[in-house]
Amino acid sequence: MVTFLPSRPGRLADVPSFTRAIGGAESNVACALAAAGHRARWTGRVGADGFGDHLTAALAAHGVDVTTVQRDPRRPTGVYFRTDADRATDAHEVAYYRAGSAASAMSPATVPHETLAGARILHLTGITAALSADCRALLHTLTAPRPGRPLVSFDVNHRPALWHDGDAAGVLLDLANRADLVFVGADEAETLWGAPDARAVAALVDRPAVLVVKHGAAGATAFDRTGRAGGTDGAGGTGGTAGTAGAGGAVHQERPPRVDVVSTIGAGDAFAAGFLSATLRGLPLPARLRHGHLMAAAALTTPGDLATPPSRARADRLAALGADAWGRLRLGPGWTSADTEADEEVRTR
Repeated sequence: MVTFLPSRPGRLADVPSFTRAIGGAESNVACALAAAGHRARWTGRVGADGFGDHLTAALAAHGVDVTTVQRDPRRPTGVYFRTDADRATDAHEVAYYRAGSAASAMSPATVPHETLAGARILHLTGITAALSADCRALLHTLTAPRPGRPLVSFDVNHRPALWHDGDAAGVLLDLANRADLVFVGADEAETLWGAPDARAVAALVDRPAVLVVKHGAAGATAFDRTGRAGGTDGAGGTGGTAGTAGAGGAVHQERPPRVDVVSTIGAGDAFAAGFLSATLRGLPLPARLRHGHLMAAAALTTPGDLATPPSRARADRLAALGADAWGRLRLGPGWTSADTEADEEVRTR
């Protein structure tokens, strides 16, 4: 979608002007992965209008492949307006204008399997499922077992304002259990399914090979059911805790570095991108969590949805810090810039 960012804090009713940008969980992840040096393709539908032109051009400028994007001559590109307050607070407002949009007309017929040829990971979110019955059918088709299916990553991304039929809990739980890798916030899991903690989430979302439960500033808990998550080989002296979670598989917890937060918008998408980047590189689970936290820290220290990630070498070095140095690491605005590296070294001693 095209997103309109407020020119100043306050209620939508009081904001006099907005700045145009691109938005959307899947496109945020695609842009972050492209910036991290991966080949990323965004597949979707936009209107044959100026906003559709802007979206495809902006994604392409971020290095994302948009060759499979479809233009709909009868339906508009979706847009939304938001305030700059923390999404987790009651002060945050979002006004969606996507009913009848080109994206809402996606269906199994508009995204043939050939579109995914060569993909190693297919990243989906629950936002798409909320747009229409056809979109829901598309996700059901894409998550169905079939020969050659890429690893399916699913971010629950519950947006209550988009669900009008009361089916969110059941639909999102079903889709999560059809995926290989799942991201879910502890808060949304409690709202959707009444799960009070990460282990309760793991008992419900019990089929994916990897489940990541995010706790905001408290970090993330990952459950690995493949038997390959243990240890810290390739991740230096990681400072999380590893153990056994019974039916949930091996469990690893990792706290993020301390971050001077500018805006929380886009941090969840950035975390997913960092985790997926490390997954594509074959890094062990502790390192994947740390890379997720580092990519999220880049988003948290910038005002928009998209942020410049740290270089791969720098992210690897930080992810390999010992427990004490990781615990002392503090990241603020501009930390991904090369000229902040020396100062960052001082802050981890």
